[in-house]
Amino acid sequence: MIQFPKPTVEQFFRTYAITDFSVRDDEKQLIFSSNLNGKVNLWAMDLPNLYPYLFAHRDESTNFIKFDPQNRYVLAGFDRDGDENHQIYALSSGGGLPFPLITGNPQEKYYFAHLSEDGERLYYLTSEGNPSFLNTRMRNLKDQSDTLLNEGEKTTTYLEAVSQDERAFVYTQSFANTYVLGFVKVGEETHSLTPDPEKVHVVFDSVFTDEQTIYFLTDYGSDFVYLARFDLEDKSFSKVLMIENESIQMMKWNKEQNMFYFYTQKGVIDILYRFAPESEKLEQIPTPVDIINKFIVSKAGNLYLLGTSATKPPNIFQWLEDSDWKSLTDNRVLGLSEDDLADPEEVNFTSFDGLEIEALLFRPKPENDNGHAIFWPHGGPQHAERKQFRSMFQCFLNRGYTIFAPNFRGSTGYGSSFVKLVEQDWGEGPRLDCLAAINWLFDNKLADRDKLFLIGGSYGGYMALLLHGRHPEYFKAVVDIFGVSNLFTFVESVPAHWKPIMERWLGDPVRDKERFIKDSPVTYLDGMEKPMLVIQGAKDPRVVKEESDQIVAKLQEKGREVEYLVLEDEGHGFSKKENEIKVYSAMLEFLEKHHG
Repeated sequence: MIQFPKPTVEQFFRTYAITDFSVRDDEKQLIFSSNLNGKVNLWAMDLPNLYPYLFAHRDESTNFIKFDPQNRYVLAGFDRDGDENHQIYALSSGGGLPFPLITGNPQEKYYFAHLSEDGERLYYLTSEGNPSFLNTRMRNLKDQSDTLLNEGEKTTTYLEAVSQDERAFVYTQSFANTYVLGFVKVGEETHSLTPDPEKVHVVFDSVFTDEQTIYFLTDYGSDFVYLARFDLEDKSFSKVLMIENESIQMMKWNKEQNMFYFYTQKGVIDILYRFAPESEKLEQIPTPVDIINKFIVSKAGNLYLLGTSATKPPNIFQWLEDSDWKSLTDNRVLGLSEDDLADPEEVNFTSFDGLEIEALLFRPKPENDNGHAIFWPHGGPQHAERKQFRSMFQCFLNRGYTIFAPNFRGSTGYGSSFVKLVEQDWGEGPRLDCLAAINWLFDNKLADRDKLFLIGGSYGGYMALLLHGRHPEYFKAVVDIFGVSNLFTFVESVPAHWKPIMERWLGDPVRDKERFIKDSPVTYLDGMEKPMLVIQGAKDPRVVKEESDQIVAKLQEKGREVEYLVLEDEGHGFSKKENEIKVYSAMLEFLEKHHG
């Protein structure tokens, strides 16, 4: 019989990304953002027909897609080569080449916030004239007049919601990922949505259910996010719905049904619900995936969901009331079934100080096991490794690598207190959690001390560098993907609208000088003795190229073995298919070269 070779790297990376989608009000058209043709563009399907066609050609990623309620146009935000300076473009209802609608200096940002119900007034945020705090403006699309509504002060300020009569506005102010205040502005009056703004908490996903009532999500006075309400008439705050040990995310309001839809984050999975505020009935809706990236509720109450699981690439699904979910896209690994892929085990271990940590353990098929393991600290740091599809993981598992991904302190999904543990402690507690995770691997004979690789991206790249410098004896070789190498230079180079949150998130480089030195990977160059591969996007606005440049230059001066791969047309990630294949092929070759 014919003997087929092992799947190639390219097979795993021929899955495509789906990063966003939108559905027209009449549910006759769906537009999604994907790299179907190798670069990110907008694609459409005329439902119920599921054949996708190119809707807008620009070869750039989008940060939003919005249909005009009267189907005259479509709005979308595009950046350039991943620089995240998104600007707002318009397309005719039939698609085509995006027309610049709200744009300016390519270094400025223009973020979509809200579109009026008649589609004639566009509310947006801009860095122009206020790069750190952002201004809110309204563009009248009939006469192109443009009005300043709010000047951001003190910290980055976002427009969250607009009342139907467009007289009341909800804004949020971000002081940290875990400290986001919400206030409503009516004329010159402002009112905090929560009783005590001095208390550290978050407010997000606000919605007006009528002119006097605002529902929103918050963890005010709680360790988990819940549904709350603010009454504009009597200025009262009340808790509406709390779900034990689950944090509510991405709330949607369906006024035709008088129903809320949302999902909760619970550790490594998401759970979808709907809730009727009048009857207080809460109902769980089963989903075809473990992780929900986005969902939309139609006026008729139909659901459209973009999601993924460890063995399922991202796909868009449709749920009609009381029916099974229908997959509208068919994104799959080329030539392989779900049974050929690896689903992770959820495991727990105890860290150095008794803190319980959850982790995902991915094991290769026994016949493929090459005896080597990969330790993966996730990015963020206020993020988590979850049961989502990663082409990289499945490719490396197919080549026989065990992968271990711990949700160290600071990870999301385990309550606000857990998330806050990483604030002003990037390099001590999380690092020791990672060491405890590695020793747990060794103690349970899931990895050998001389066969462990270290790979991380973004904050995970920072942790990979720090672990390498301080604990090189644990690792065979190291891959750093756009990781922070120097906290002093990082805090100065982040985007302007990030700077207001840096003090609480990371610290102050003057006040915390000793900690910045202790927790910066460049402090430990002498320990970085193992072979390294460093990968960087030249247009990265979050972890700028100089972060990788400096660590590579310093190590090469010391004669260390360092390979450096720079992608000139990428930012903080890999949006172009040929780049993705190039990066992960290089990673696989690097690991195989150092099996030794």
